[in-house]
Amino acid sequence: MKVIKELLRATLRVAVVGGMVANAPLFAATGPDDAMLRNDAKTTEDVLTYGMGYDQKRYSPLAKINRTTVSKLTPVWNLSLDHSANASVQPLVIDGMMYVTTHNATVAIDALTGRQKWKTPVNLPQDVYASLCCGAQSRGAAAYNGKLFRTTVDARVMALDIKTGKLLWETKLADYKEGYAFVLAPLVANGVVMVGNSGGEFGTRGFLEGLDPETGKSLWHVWTVPAPNEKHGDTWAEGVYLKGGAPTWVTGSYDPALDLVYWGTGNGGPWNANARGAGKDNLYSCSVLAIRPKTGELVWYYQFTPNDAYDYDGVNELVQSELKIDGQMRKVIMQANRNGYFYVIDRTNGQLLRANQFAKKLNWANGIDMKTGRPIESEMTKKVKSSLESDEFYEVWPGAYGAKNWAPMAFDPKRNLAYVNTVNMGMRFKTVKPEYRHGAWYLGIEMGGFPAPEDGKRGALRAIDPLTGKPKWSNELDTPYLSGVLATAGDLVFVGSMTGEFLAFDSDTGKKLWSFQTGSGITSLPITWERNGEQYVTVVSGSANLYQAIAADPNLANVPAGSSVWTFKLSK
Repeated sequence: MKVIKELLRATLRVAVVGGMVANAPLFAATGPDDAMLRNDAKTTEDVLTYGMGYDQKRYSPLAKINRTTVSKLTPVWNLSLDHSANASVQPLVIDGMMYVTTHNATVAIDALTGRQKWKTPVNLPQDVYASLCCGAQSRGAAAYNGKLFRTTVDARVMALDIKTGKLLWETKLADYKEGYAFVLAPLVANGVVMVGNSGGEFGTRGFLEGLDPETGKSLWHVWTVPAPNEKHGDTWAEGVYLKGGAPTWVTGSYDPALDLVYWGTGNGGPWNANARGAGKDNLYSCSVLAIRPKTGELVWYYQFTPNDAYDYDGVNELVQSELKIDGQMRKVIMQANRNGYFYVIDRTNGQLLRANQFAKKLNWANGIDMKTGRPIESEMTKKVKSSLESDEFYEVWPGAYGAKNWAPMAFDPKRNLAYVNTVNMGMRFKTVKPEYRHGAWYLGIEMGGFPAPEDGKRGALRAIDPLTGKPKWSNELDTPYLSGVLATAGDLVFVGSMTGEFLAFDSDTGKKLWSFQTGSGITSLPITWERNGEQYVTVVSGSANLYQAIAADPNLANVPAGSSVWTFKLSK
């Protein structure tokens, strides 16, 4: 009987009990199917998707590591990735194997021992680094039906055999010499592999692509900057759409019940708003798009920052939940936008429900008009947009780093709190006439630095009420955290610091309960998972990012590069 039970456990899914899957069995070696992907947020022995679930809450029901036991959290293995570029990745855990990507390799690791099982290099042309906006990196992979999908910085999508790492197919989607790059983890939604481009600073035209997972053949292609003869093509100045930006370089979220993918778009190109058309909205830049994954059909959109002048990308993660708003339960997506406002949007129809300031300092707008959904621009912003060139420098808050950068927040549905790594820095600049040069930055502004606040607190970890934008608690920081956030039912919030510490905080108070020095800065996305009845936490260390290069932060002067994977569990 015991043998029969073990065989059943290895081949069948256990029913959902109390909102989570108890004792989830091992997957077949072919990897996850559609049902497994849909159930990822509720299972505990695996991490199958970017975001630890299609809803991207980055919340785990695991609670063996909790505010009482976390002091016993101890590393059980560490594996070098032989990599010194930025490690901004989220690992996947499937059938006892862990999969980690860097910009130049894909690695399979035994999740319990840390032993490397296979490593498949990504062969890159030497000149690819000349036109990368913000560093060489890979943010992760997607898995589906025995294949592992990843993108490359020279604008390819690759499918590997999940057992062996053998290359099965690759598809080139753009020319890296034009400034295109892919750094995101693909999203598999309703049987389609979806990817998006980076390169909004290089005079590129943003797009989303849907691929056949079996062959890599393109199923559909959607430009995020419409041509003049297309709908909303008149929201751009004549002749600029081919270099209009609106990149799609952070992975979207998916609602299988509605069959809608929510994907954010980035800044218009060039940054100089007047060059893209005075008073023109520049759709679909700085927006969220609701897309049918089978066809690429645009169902609805909402634009956060029309005619953006400050690099306020709308690409940050779009977290799904159900919230009671004005006495009614609503299906929502939430985004802590770079422009400093926390948005809550009805994900069925795109209706704006809330938009409140969460940035500590903000001067580009005076609020969001809830009737129109548009920002109420400040007098400074009106002046910035009034001419193509300016003689004076402006100081805008938040700056181009945003009030939150790309690294995702976590959402605790038990507390209805978002845990967000915020940034508090400005940007000094003046507008200049943009000049396009092939494969070069295309901004139309002259930088004058990134001022820090008077108190020196460049960032904070905050527990934010999504309906008000106000923090329940806030840990102010000299150096901002730029890692992803992980929340758990153990009343814990995990983050990584750019000075190397991996930390756990109390979900209710923000009190630091535990930390461990990993040896390099952390800009990756931590995960937690369970195996043989024990809970594990994994994070990738290895930081070499744009903030470190140009922020003049003295705390990072002696933080070395060098990427490795750390996995922890409770000591006996």
